[in-house]
Amino acid sequence: MKKIINDPKDVVPEMVDGLVRAYPQYLKQLPDTEAMVRSDTASMAGKVGIVSGGGSGHEPTHAGFVGKGMLSAAVAGQVFTSPTPDQIYAAIKAVDQGKGVFLVIKNYSGDVMNFDMAKDMAEMDDIDVKSVVVDDDIAVEDSLYTQGRRGVAGTLFMHKVLGAAADQGASLDELDQLAQAVLPHINTIAVALSAATVPEVGKPGFELADDEIEYGVGIHSEPGYRREKIKPSKDLVAELLGKLDDSLQLDQSHQYAVLVNGMGATPLMEQYVFSHDLLDALAEKGIKPAFMKVGSYMTSIEMAGISLTIFDLTDAKWLDYLNYPVETIAW
Repeated sequence: MKKIINDPKDVVPEMVDGLVRAYPQYLKQLPDTEAMVRSDTASMAGKVGIVSGGGSGHEPTHAGFVGKGMLSAAVAGQVFTSPTPDQIYAAIKAVDQGKGVFLVIKNYSGDVMNFDMAKDMAEMDDIDVKSVVVDDDIAVEDSLYTQGRRGVAGTLFMHKVLGAAADQGASLDELDQLAQAVLPHINTIAVALSAATVPEVGKPGFELADDEIEYGVGIHSEPGYRREKIKPSKDLVAELLGKLDDSLQLDQSHQYAVLVNGMGATPLMEQYVFSHDLLDALAEKGIKPAFMKVGSYMTSIEMAGISLTIFDLTDAKWLDYLNYPVETIAW
């Protein structure tokens, strides 16, 4: 294992400290926690707070999306480990402006349990809290750490939509209704060329031969649904898009948002080659994305691979939310 770190036990606190000190215009750290909240607290007045978080190792998620028009706070757990309820609770209290707080939770057992505990703690303080559990990964059901489908890169579209709506004054109930409406229309699937190495573990989460790939892996190196010899980009697109088409029933009369997401070690050059092939394949179906992002947004430390997210924009307002201006580090 070769990493630019000091003691593996100190990776998360040192990362959070470096992040906050590098971007004080966006973030401030809550004392004695790994929770980060928006620096411009005055602009949150009278609005619902949006809080997300999860294990570290997925950067720029989650702190990279804290800022005006998106998240109010993000809570960083240890690498690939849920943040503790007390830290999530601290973030909820810090961003509550009297209008309640909405939690965006990825579907992992630890995250769901700890965010729910923090929600109960906040409600004892008379803070209204609602939440959504994002389960956009269509690759497998009931994988490691999960009951049902995993929450992966499609979570960013949820952050974006809810953040925009909250910034425009949506109530807690309205955000809850919006989240539940959006949730089934966001689907994601991934392919990996290599696994991630957790610093304190010191070895990859799984082994692939030099000429192997695995379809359907999760963002914590969870297993996927098939291994095979590596194929050209066009074939990878055909596999991933085919699965998403089966799930979403792609229709040229619909509008779609697309996220091509690098998993941590995938160069932008390769992401754009994949995007070239993807856009050609979508054009053959008569589809031109109404919104598209390409880059490393929801990573898995240094995993090599790509995830593909498609968001069926069945409500025109959702596209407005995606285009709504934000002030964050990473969007």
